[in-house]
Amino acid sequence: MAEETIFSKIIRKEIPADVVYQDDLVTAFRDINPRAPSHILIIPNKLIPTVNHVEAEDEAMMGRLFTVARKLAEAEGVAEDGYRLIVNCNPHGGQEVYHVHMHLLGGRPLGPMLVG
Repeated sequence: MAEETIFSKIIRKEIPADVVYQDDLVTAFRDINPRAPSHILIIPNKLIPTVNHVEAEDEAMMGRLFTVARKLAEAEGVAEDGYRLIVNCNPHGGQEVYHVHMHLLGGRPLGPMLVG
């Protein structure tokens, strides 16, 4: 079984977060260390440690991450100019919390995908 994460506690409202969206499949909240004017994390309510652990049964939930991202980008006013969606996997991919999550970033030009 996957280990509990801080995100699990946010989903259950055991610790405070600036939650901007929640339904039966996903939760979205503002990043506490934003890298852009709009920086929202969108997470499945089911604890899935990495993208490597996503199963066929998770397809609807993972698809919901994208439809919620679209809605939030519109609500944040970044949809027209553009935004970036990032999902990191494992240490070389930059994953820090082992609960799959999508970063929605926007509100300014974001530059190249990778530096260095």
